[in-house]
Amino acid sequence: MDINRIFSNNRAWAAKKIKRDADYFKHLSLGQYPEIFYIGCSDSRVTAEELMGVNPGEVFIYRNIANMIPNSDLSAQSAVSYAVTYLKVKHVVVCGHYHCGGVKAAMESSDLGLLNPWLRNIRDIYRLHRSELDAIEDLEKRYDRLVELNVQEQCVNVLKTADVQKAYKERHLTVRGWVFDIRTGILKDLNIDFDKILSEIMEIYKIS
Repeated sequence: MDINRIFSNNRAWAAKKIKRDADYFKHLSLGQYPEIFYIGCSDSRVTAEELMGVNPGEVFIYRNIANMIPNSDLSAQSAVSYAVTYLKVKHVVVCGHYHCGGVKAAMESSDLGLLNPWLRNIRDIYRLHRSELDAIEDLEKRYDRLVELNVQEQCVNVLKTADVQKAYKERHLTVRGWVFDIRTGILKDLNIDFDKILSEIMEIYKIS
């Protein structure tokens, strides 16, 4: 890719926005008031704004390898806190995608150096759900299911945080788990039964 093309594309994009609304960037600079906090994967094929059809300012976005919110990761936890406490988003969405390289790497027995501790979080999820996953003989379907279970467990990690628990209680913040099917371009709501999950774990993780 020609890097100079990026700047050419940017100028064309900015000119297009100004042509539609001369004050577009003036209004954009006044602040952000997103209703959705989107936690997604860094995969270059999964562009959050484009797949959701949203504009700048509508969604606060945090991305990393395999869309994870580990309890020990300060960057991830800070993003959750900022989105929920300061931006006061109404919805937190964890969105994974099929054919995720991070999830696939976690399924394989290989030494990936610095990535090992990060991928261990996904391997822990496999361990938690091993009976269900090992019962799936088709490796592609097992891979898809681990992608879904990773989304579910990251949603649980979000719900473990004090900021989310407080917002959930005070202003009915919602947490949702989605998967983007990279084979079709379609978003899928996993319709996770959080009431059932929370009833089993919140006695342990309840903070507020």
